[in-house]
Amino acid sequence: MSREFPQVQGGGSLVVAWQVRNKNVLVVGGGEVAAGRILHALNADAKVTVVCPAGGLSDEVAFRISEGQVSHVDRNFEPTDLEGADMVLCAIDDPDASTRVWKLCKEKRIPANIADVPPECDFYFGSVHRDGPLQVMVSTNGNGPKLASMVRKEIAKTLPDNMGAAIENVGKLREKLREVAPNTEEGPKRMKWMSEVCESWSLGELVQMNDKDMDRVLAYYESGKIPTFNEVRSN
Repeated sequence: MSREFPQVQGGGSLVVAWQVRNKNVLVVGGGEVAAGRILHALNADAKVTVVCPAGGLSDEVAFRISEGQVSHVDRNFEPTDLEGADMVLCAIDDPDASTRVWKLCKEKRIPANIADVPPECDFYFGSVHRDGPLQVMVSTNGNGPKLASMVRKEIAKTLPDNMGAAIENVGKLREKLREVAPNTEEGPKRMKWMSEVCESWSLGELVQMNDKDMDRVLAYYESGKIPTFNEVRSN
């Protein structure tokens, strides 16, 4: 019986896509590592505040401040900076100061990541491949960031260049399908039908799919049939 189920492999992390849109992310530090953390947060549509003396800002962080992409507090970290923060990303070269930030975050139950100190992290940053809505993350659970980057590059090489565009079209089709079949009880049928469309059509066909094609495809939903790309274009 036990052989029918996956074996538990302890020691991993719970890899999830954390939605931080419009959340307040506090970044302590303004160097090169902080710049990477800031970009991750901005890509996720977070509201970012950087606490760092102006003299310690990297060119990239200074640019984002000048462009108004992030807010800036021109001084060293103070405990009051944690007020209203939903997440803290600390990237400074002072181990004692970093641990202080970590302990304060623990007291206030704010999830935090202390750069290059795995024991003082509630979560880790992996190496990410991005193509529009597609995000592929490789994590080594803090053991080897460089290796994560190498693995990510190898994975990216195997992906088609237009994968992001295909995913965007599938997303639009799903939204249209929910309008056609909005009832909750339709959920299992919607999921099965969408899966079969993705499996039946080639990547190139999904990329070419336009709004008219989507409407024609949806006309087959009620019957449960999956039309071919040629059938859709011939209508």
